[in-house]
Amino acid sequence: MAHSLHASSPASAPFRSNRPDLASDAIRTAREDLAACFRMAARNGFEEGICNHFSAVVPGHDDLFLVNPYGYAFRELTASKLLICDFHGNVLDGEGVPEATAFYIHAEMHRLLPRAKVAFHTHMPYATALSMTEGEPLIWAGQTALKFYGRTAVDRDYNGLALDNQEGARIASAVGNADIIFMKHHGVMVLAPTIAEAWDDLYYLERAAEVQVLAMSTGRKVLPVDPAVAAETYRQMREGDSESARLHLAAIRRQLDAEEPQYRH
Repeated sequence: MAHSLHASSPASAPFRSNRPDLASDAIRTAREDLAACFRMAARNGFEEGICNHFSAVVPGHDDLFLVNPYGYAFRELTASKLLICDFHGNVLDGEGVPEATAFYIHAEMHRLLPRAKVAFHTHMPYATALSMTEGEPLIWAGQTALKFYGRTAVDRDYNGLALDNQEGARIASAVGNADIIFMKHHGVMVLAPTIAEAWDDLYYLERAAEVQVLAMSTGRKVLPVDPAVAAETYRQMREGDSESARLHLAAIRRQLDAEEPQYRH
């Protein structure tokens, strides 16, 4: 299912007179935060083989992004294994290359949507199941789902694997102003300004999807929350969301520091 990326040739790549400094404290922190998210996503069953991908714009370098290398499962990744790539497919730091669909989707997402500093794409089972059903994916019936009220979009035009820039750009255009995009017949992508907020949204999105699928499986009618109440609950949730997300990421890092400290290496 996964495809290796053939990066642009040196002749076609943009000339860089000076190699950027990619060893700052901010970049090291981003590497460790992202590696922690990969490890915890694996623990929660959000990964699918070697096919899914997380990326983050490199602090201080808006034309570069961190991404996982092709051929590794999430549970294998460490801070130093992550690649730094430019928008042309050139690897500036790290060993290996990104998976092809990871590059074509994430490079265009970051290039065309500057607000999307972080992009997490998975085929996590419950959210992906809802991307395959008729109608809107979320019913807004559970409290956890209301965190995403008014924040979702649906890419209804599944077009096979994203193996070129045009397909990545098409997916980016389907996002609009949303933070979460359900990709029909495919999976989901979470966009956020920080790694912590991306992780928080990814985690709670799958939890919201899980309880909705369980409710639907009873065969009884699933009752949505009154729209006015849903909107107010969303407002209440979003007031402290960034701080809650920061603490959530800190909590998973403490767990991993105790149980899988190699993620930081």
